[in-house]
Amino acid sequence: MSQKRVLVTGGSGFIAGHCILQLLQQGYLVRTTIRSLSREATVRSVLADAGMRNGDALTFVEADLMDDAGWPAAVADTDFVLHVASPVRPGVVDNGDDLIIPAREGTLRVLRAARDAGVARVVLTSAFHAVGWGHPHDDRVFTEADWTVVDSPDVDPYGASKTLAERAAWEFVRSEGGPTELVTMLPVAVMGPALGHDVSGSNMLVKRILDGDIPGFPDLYFPVVDVRDVATAHILAMTEKRAAGERFLLANGPAIAMKDLGAWIRADLGAAAPHVPKRAIPSAVVRAGTLFNPEMRHILPELGYVRRPSNAKARHILGWQPRPAHDAVIAAARSLVTKGLVKK
Repeated sequence: MSQKRVLVTGGSGFIAGHCILQLLQQGYLVRTTIRSLSREATVRSVLADAGMRNGDALTFVEADLMDDAGWPAAVADTDFVLHVASPVRPGVVDNGDDLIIPAREGTLRVLRAARDAGVARVVLTSAFHAVGWGHPHDDRVFTEADWTVVDSPDVDPYGASKTLAERAAWEFVRSEGGPTELVTMLPVAVMGPALGHDVSGSNMLVKRILDGDIPGFPDLYFPVVDVRDVATAHILAMTEKRAAGERFLLANGPAIAMKDLGAWIRADLGAAAPHVPKRAIPSAVVRAGTLFNPEMRHILPELGYVRRPSNAKARHILGWQPRPAHDAVIAAARSLVTKGLVKK
């Protein structure tokens, strides 16, 4: 039987890179898109440094989410697509359309090309941001049945972009997707071993803690998942028959207090993490601080709120077994220090 070919969009990205590493290790032929082929050597070098095996089974195609060019070649003779590429900029954004339009239009462009090429299944990287925002702050456990309420004041442009792109994807598949199947993945804050010298995803939070960019820890909580487990889940969802037409939350437990993230990093890295703060910042002080720094206002609704995402569906249908949040945080911190990406 011939080898299966997988297209991974956005090959220079954090999650995409880990997907590529695991797919190659498992013997797949892998094609990936980058916005300019001038970056191929750099991406190959980053993946090689991360332990890439069977690099000769990896090829590159130039394609941009906002342009039709390149996508027919990208999906040609492809069995599966992992559509991972999307803008990632949580928090304050001057123009929300800078995130929303590329996320939605890019997703539809990839789905249309996949359908036209007869791709069996597309696995789309959505996010917990498409599930857990705009709801009452109570003790509810979030599942795949939940959707973020995009017109809520506590939904930032990133959350809106993920929600609207995923909803558009499901509508496309229902109305004009043909036989191509869709699965969507909803990871929480993705941390883990950095690739190259780009600090991506929620590893940026770990970097800010290591750099001492914050004087102390506000009463904030982050659900965490390891990037290696996210990649594994994508590949499981690609081939599991029961996954077709399903959403999967990727988390490994309730949100972790920001102060605990700092304590884990201090305990593990010791003298290598001299800037990690030790004190908490009372919520009253954070609220007062927004008078002088209005950009902090977006975190106010999050103070004291512990989100509880369920991973029961991914465990049951995919057989997914995520590692503890502690492992993801420490792997991220160690890699950032080893690569010299934090303050000395």
